[in-house]
Amino acid sequence: MPFDFQVVVDSADPHPLADWWAETLDWEVEKPDEDLIRGLVAGGQADESDTTTHDGRLVWRVGAAIRHPEAYSSGKPRRVLFQVVPEPKTVKNRVHLDVFVGSDRIDEVRDALVARGATFLHSGRQGPFSWHTMADIEGNEFCIS
Repeated sequence: MPFDFQVVVDSADPHPLADWWAETLDWEVEKPDEDLIRGLVAGGQADESDTTTHDGRLVWRVGAAIRHPEAYSSGKPRRVLFQVVPEPKTVKNRVHLDVFVGSDRIDEVRDALVARGATFLHSGRQGPFSWHTMADIEGNEFCIS
């Protein structure tokens, strides 16, 4: 039986990064259950310092997740979790996302992403395949093709 998984991305500030990626992929930011969070804090199972406010919502400080709009309709999660880490990104990613936008839209999407804060790094080609390597607003590399 195959296993399901989620991709976890280390982040300095996970909530804005999750917002950026949700818009980029046309996915949804998962909305935490604020009543559950308040109950866990009130019951002593979490501390106020474990929470923060983002876009007027009470959220967990250490992470934010996005999911495909149809993530659980098939029972299979399609999810990316952004988690806070104390150290800054210093070297190239060992793993990255490839986002398929269509060869007819690749330059248009590159330009739109740059306008939203991404960095264009370089273009590549192998046989009939071409891509642009980009970096998101925290410097995480990804490719569009």
